[in-house]
Amino acid sequence: MPLRSDASPPAQLSLFDDAPPAAQARPPTQPELPAPAEQAAQPLPTFRHPRAQREIRFGTHQVHYELRRARRRSIGFVVGPEGLSVSAPRWVGVGEVESALREKERWILRKLQEQADRARRMQSSRIAWRDGAQLPFLGETVILVLDPRTQGAVLNTDAQALPGVPRLTLHLGLPQHASEAQVRELVQSWLQRQARRVFEERCAFFAARLGVRVRRIGLSSATTRWGSASADGSIRLNWRLVHFGLPVIDYVVTHELAHLREMNHSPAFWDVVRSVLPDYQHALGTLREHVLPAID
Repeated sequence: MPLRSDASPPAQLSLFDDAPPAAQARPPTQPELPAPAEQAAQPLPTFRHPRAQREIRFGTHQVHYELRRARRRSIGFVVGPEGLSVSAPRWVGVGEVESALREKERWILRKLQEQADRARRMQSSRIAWRDGAQLPFLGETVILVLDPRTQGAVLNTDAQALPGVPRLTLHLGLPQHASEAQVRELVQSWLQRQARRVFEERCAFFAARLGVRVRRIGLSSATTRWGSASADGSIRLNWRLVHFGLPVIDYVVTHELAHLREMNHSPAFWDVVRSVLPDYQHALGTLREHVLPAID
């Protein structure tokens, strides 16, 4: 099937759930009555976007959100790691924006809470880059070993490891007194090389099954996207996918390759994905729920 024109925008797979369908602008509703003085004095649970210019109260929550004016016909919402971001046409008043926000109040609060929970889990999974640290690699646990006798980074496998004990060790050619920055740089460089190797293998395999041609594979370090595809056959994949097992990597690879046939998320697109990964939803669930270790 021929590739689409280069004018088609790149399709992207978000690191987080997609935003809800854009809301059509509606007349503003009457504002809520102010809370009694004794209630107003109580601090409210707050979600704050770092670039917030506006705020809105949803029941017992205060949400500070970013409002961007854009050339579009409807009001759109995105809840990401930073918080709530709203895009609205230039001619839409703030009252109409807030009316649309209130229609999505439950969805917005649920997503904001999910992002806050994710941030806490990411913080608790932060890696101490030193001898004995553990991190996920292709769905397994790898133990870091500082070994100045090693050249570069070498992965060793212990086939005799006991159940529940990591069988993989990554030996790093660094002294025991190496800084965290040195350890992190060497490990991440190794992970990125492994990611490219795995991505190229899986892209070749699934491209043949889908009948598409990949012209270029690039690594991404995006904080909000797992991958993207352009109509010219270029694929970009987040190198941190290498932390996951192959089923998840295969899903993201298939997702992006399917865009080379359907540059959208229509039912036809999902039929393409399902044609080679009929149980893709399981991998998608893992991708959404799993928290990767912080990399800084």
